[in-house]
Amino acid sequence: MSLTLNHVSVPPLRLGLTQWSHPSWQHHFYPPGTKTADRLARYAEVFNTVEGNTTFYASPSSSSVANWAAATPDAFRFTFKFPQTITHQCQLRHAQTLTQDFITLMAPLHEKVGQWTIQLPARFGPEGLPALATFLQQLPADFSVGVEVRHPAFFAKGDAERQLNRLLLEQKANRVIMDSRPVFAAKPDSPAIIDAQQKKPRVPVHAIATHEAPMVRFIGHPTLDENAAFFTPWIAKLQHWMNEGKTPYLMIHTSDNDQAPALAAALYQRLELSTPLASVQRAAQSQQFSLL
Repeated sequence: MSLTLNHVSVPPLRLGLTQWSHPSWQHHFYPPGTKTADRLARYAEVFNTVEGNTTFYASPSSSSVANWAAATPDAFRFTFKFPQTITHQCQLRHAQTLTQDFITLMAPLHEKVGQWTIQLPARFGPEGLPALATFLQQLPADFSVGVEVRHPAFFAKGDAERQLNRLLLEQKANRVIMDSRPVFAAKPDSPAIIDAQQKKPRVPVHAIATHEAPMVRFIGHPTLDENAAFFTPWIAKLQHWMNEGKTPYLMIHTSDNDQAPALAAALYQRLELSTPLASVQRAAQSQQFSLL
């Protein structure tokens, strides 16, 4: 399989998961016999983006960066997070050397990064906005950036949130939107759900596009059918953004990500895009998504 949209300069939608390698997917997503080293290539035959969480926890080796570039088609786009040493430990302050080292390390992938994500901790509040402004201004002008905030003040529809949104608009940065309602609607009756409800932010859903590539992180309910009601409002919103010429990113999570590929395929089919991502449709009908 290959992405039919690889030949289109700007796809109408970027659809992906939070990782490209998961042991349980060997049984229902990757083709039989897929080796660990080949998982990214197989993943990229179905989805056209991925949330690169790995860089948040540790910087990859230069050989890994080169391998990731070689394993993906030209039209594929990563969304790598800045390391937590920059966003959480330094909170964007006095991190110029760390940031430059990271950007230099990732240079072989620059053309394949659709969005660099700044995930900020819950303690990063309104007083940190000047540091965020300085950080954004110092990034290369051609970088597309997404900013994820978790402080309650940024969801209160008051001055702090207006200042944040104004800053993102001025700096042409996207506001990352977290929809964790589905996972918090689940009964905490499994270790995976309990862990997810302890770790995932429970913040209001503010569906605002501050630039051209709004990112929605949808954290699904473990019972796949229960996600339909939560996802229905997103159908119109995503279509509205695409009609405006934007390219939204839709990142699908589940509590342990075992069912994330199946959920992504199910939700994608509900979008009924005029220019479909045919690879997802084909995979949804094949043994790769046997969970559906």
